[in-house]
Amino acid sequence: MAGAEGEKADFHINAQKSRTRSSQSGLNNGKLGSPNPAAQPLNQLQPQAPKEKTEKPKNLVKCPQCGSKRLYKDGLRYLSDGSSVQRWLCRNCGYRFTDPQHKAKTVWKNPPSGLNLPFGLFNSCQGNDDPNLRVPSAFEAVQTLAEVKKDAKNGQAGATMQTTAAKGKIIEYSFWLLKRGYAESTIKGRTKILKILTKREADLFDPESVKEAIAKQKWSEGRKANAVDAYTSFLQMHGMTWDPPKYKRIRKLPFIPTETEIDQLIAGCGKRTSTLLQLLKETGIRIGEAWKLEWTDIDSENGTVRVTPEKGSNPRIFKTSTKLMNMLNSLPKNPKSTKVFGWRWLKSQERLFVKERRKIAEKLQNQRILKITFHTFRHWKATMEYHKTKDILHVMQILGHKNINNTLMYTQLVNFKENEYVSKVAKTVKEACQLIEAGFEYVCDVNGAKIFRKRK
Repeated sequence: MAGAEGEKADFHINAQKSRTRSSQSGLNNGKLGSPNPAAQPLNQLQPQAPKEKTEKPKNLVKCPQCGSKRLYKDGLRYLSDGSSVQRWLCRNCGYRFTDPQHKAKTVWKNPPSGLNLPFGLFNSCQGNDDPNLRVPSAFEAVQTLAEVKKDAKNGQAGATMQTTAAKGKIIEYSFWLLKRGYAESTIKGRTKILKILTKREADLFDPESVKEAIAKQKWSEGRKANAVDAYTSFLQMHGMTWDPPKYKRIRKLPFIPTETEIDQLIAGCGKRTSTLLQLLKETGIRIGEAWKLEWTDIDSENGTVRVTPEKGSNPRIFKTSTKLMNMLNSLPKNPKSTKVFGWRWLKSQERLFVKERRKIAEKLQNQRILKITFHTFRHWKATMEYHKTKDILHVMQILGHKNINNTLMYTQLVNFKENEYVSKVAKTVKEACQLIEAGFEYVCDVNGAKIFRKRK
């Protein structure tokens, strides 16, 4: 009996193992999954109700550039009010924009403390259209200036607001000059002087403070006079007057180099710079007039250059040499600009000229070359023309002056007692023409030859 009961127990154990193996065989190829329905209990074979599908919210944001909905999320943009707004990147056109459904906050939930006060944060960036967070105008800044000055505890804040107000009024002053028809160079010069005075602790709303600041500067008398003129017109904009200090400009005779020094400087510079200097030498125009020169102003057939004036001068046209015309025609033309020289910044050309001038002066051991500037060529041309013609009206016409008092200065630069000349002899008409083009003047005939001379 005991053996029969043991066999019966082994039979039940083997049957249990076979059922376990059959249930595992219902798996999907040995992977985890739903078991075989035949091996499940009867209560689990009942049909289950289908789950409700939850629809994802559709993206209603469209690209404002092309209208496409194919967008990428491109991070968040954090605003000064503490909120954030979603940024999008269009997969179609690549346009990056802010969520147009965003609404700017108008209430500060957690206002910051210290210097970052709500009235001190100006935010006009994209996604924030709150009118309370815009940058104040210059007029509003001036109104708050008087209130800030009353607070003795906030001395640094008062100085900051004062500087902000002054900058706003300087910008307003530049537009006021522009509307009154002032030249661009005059506007830049006057606004620059006012900015310098502001940085050097001058209060533009206190004439006595400005007067003291001008007196402390280590400027020449002429620059101080320019500062007085600039501040006088600044007060005129506000309908105010003051008792201006008197500074008299000390007029000095300009430096006139020799023609040999000018030719050495031209020969030692680069291609573009040497062409510019040769143009200044032959015409005597200002550097600003040369910088505005366009290719249509150059007549290669007749060898003339037409000049557009600046600073209220008269327009002129000059007959140039063949050498200058060849130098101009050999310059490369920029397809993006119609100007001969002015397709880049004038400041960069000035720095290049100073660098080349220093190298030439060191090479030739001549410190006089360091005194030659762009405007020196204008003084040299006027002096030489008056020496040749002794006609002040002719020099006035070349320089484009409208006031003859500006031209009379060059009569003092010619030494009439100087008798050192270079003489040349011309035996043919061709040689005589070449000498005249080189600046020589006819003296007399000797044995059938013509004698010419030129001042050293």
